[in-house]
Amino acid sequence: MHVLCTAGHVDHGKSTLVRALTGMEPDRFAEERRRGMTLDLGFAWTELPGAGTVAFVDVPGHERFVATMLAGAGPVPAAVFVVAADEGWMPQSGEHADALAAAGVTDGLLVVTRADLLDPELALDDARAALDARGLGGWPAVAVSARTGAGLDALRVALVALCGRLPAPDPAGPVRLWVDRAFTVRGAGTVVTGTLRSGTVRPGDTLELDGADGRVPVTVRGVQELGEPVGSASALARVALNLRGVPRERVERGDALLGPGAWPATADADVRLHGVGGPVEVPSSPVGLTLHVGSAAVPVRLRPLDAGAPGGPLVRLHPARPLPLRIGDRAVLRDPGAGRIVAGVTVLDPAPPALRRRGAARRRAAALADAGAVPDAAGELARRGAVRAEDLLRWGVPGPEVRDLAARVPGAAGWLLHPATAARAGAALAEAVAAHDAADPLDPGLPLAAARRAAGLPDAALVGVVLAAGGPAGGPVLRGGRVRAAADAGPPEALLAAARRLRADLDAAPFAAPEAARLTELGLGPRELAVLERAGELLRVTPEVVLAPDAPERAVAVLGGLGDEFTVAAARQALGSSRRVVVPLLELLARRGLTVRTPDGTHRVR
Repeated sequence: MHVLCTAGHVDHGKSTLVRALTGMEPDRFAEERRRGMTLDLGFAWTELPGAGTVAFVDVPGHERFVATMLAGAGPVPAAVFVVAADEGWMPQSGEHADALAAAGVTDGLLVVTRADLLDPELALDDARAALDARGLGGWPAVAVSARTGAGLDALRVALVALCGRLPAPDPAGPVRLWVDRAFTVRGAGTVVTGTLRSGTVRPGDTLELDGADGRVPVTVRGVQELGEPVGSASALARVALNLRGVPRERVERGDALLGPGAWPATADADVRLHGVGGPVEVPSSPVGLTLHVGSAAVPVRLRPLDAGAPGGPLVRLHPARPLPLRIGDRAVLRDPGAGRIVAGVTVLDPAPPALRRRGAARRRAAALADAGAVPDAAGELARRGAVRAEDLLRWGVPGPEVRDLAARVPGAAGWLLHPATAARAGAALAEAVAAHDAADPLDPGLPLAAARRAAGLPDAALVGVVLAAGGPAGGPVLRGGRVRAAADAGPPEALLAAARRLRADLDAAPFAAPEAARLTELGLGPRELAVLERAGELLRVTPEVVLAPDAPERAVAVLGGLGDEFTVAAARQALGSSRRVVVPLLELLARRGLTVRTPDGTHRVR
């Protein structure tokens, strides 16, 4: 199937032309037919030999309905632009042409209608010049009369040629269907219609409905193409979907049905603006603008990044609600108060970094200088330093390109790391570890969370990747869950001297743990004891009971001589210690599997 939209000034014969080509009535409302003016989107289709099914989205031409026109034109790849021979190029012709150029609908067909009323050549010349000024030049042109039928055969031939040169859709891609109608069918429930530009939809599929209230899962109960039930519908197609799990009141024009997890929720987007028939004038006010993308019309705030950037101004857009946007998506920026198209929009980054510091906008513009409309895995990684592979896919980077990049760069936990970023992170880690150890020699090395922050990495799993990739010679290493200096000297010498004095006390009475006063005398507080225990110099049975590191083995050797079973009192007497020491020591021995406590409360060596 091929889907085209109409465009042109009000009452220039768009609906009449569609009616003559298809034999169907595109105007759905009696008011439209009574007034002879399209008020909402209409739909009709026909079969053309050589092209198959060609469906038309018929849009209103009145200036009050430009937003509706954009909702119909936004999701389609080409347009049939209609100009009446007896009136020629009119103001709304210009706004429709501006809208098509801004939206990136750059292929189409110029049709001059009412050729029976006036020689069409003057209207053709004016229309060609006006389209050419907007970058839409070179469109084939046909003059017709829907009343007499003159030129309709030539128009059909031109339509077949237009369909033949349109880019092939991607039926295997992720589903994105912009909703242009939503209604209720008795006995079926909620039904939505739209132009399926990507993916394939089947009954039973679960999709995400993206709207003003966020994303909710919905189930497709049924699929129709051109009014007939089908087992599946693939892009490009006009479809109607019967949905389960969502009331009609929850669905509006401009919502989107998406493949689950396949599209980003873009709260901010860095974009390039394109002029229509001239340079872009970046609006001075950040508010009062509307972004038209797909069938959606969403208020946006604008922040300039570089108004004079080569190729067009770079700006950041903040839509009133998150939108499912990808790199390369085209949209229209419009000022509804002034009734004019401000610019075309190309999305460069659907997940940009925050702009917090002075000069951040200027630096961001410099980073986007070489960004294009085609998603590029290597370019995205270079700009970001680190990126999730699944995010690259959501942003529109082809899967084979992502897999190739993942095979060439370091990564972990789904993250890909640019080699230059890894080198900078390694140097930052070495500096941070050295500074930390100099300031606090009792606690050498950084925990993983602190190391991640010091290196500026998005995930702690990447710390190990950075260290494995190699940094400065003799740089830090990951040991014991901490990032430490490679030549870790251990506890300071003064602390080791205190430990030797303590062990000298214990040599004479191995199980007579020193009292708090003795520990204070030696300068061993809780922190110092923890450092010595990590270094294997001491054993803390409890925070207050400190013994030599080999105390458990020496205790088992003594207790083994007490017979099959022994009591705490017997152990205390044999070890020459106190209950303060023996009770926690026996618990430690049991935890290590060296002794066993019997049901009657005694102990035995295992």
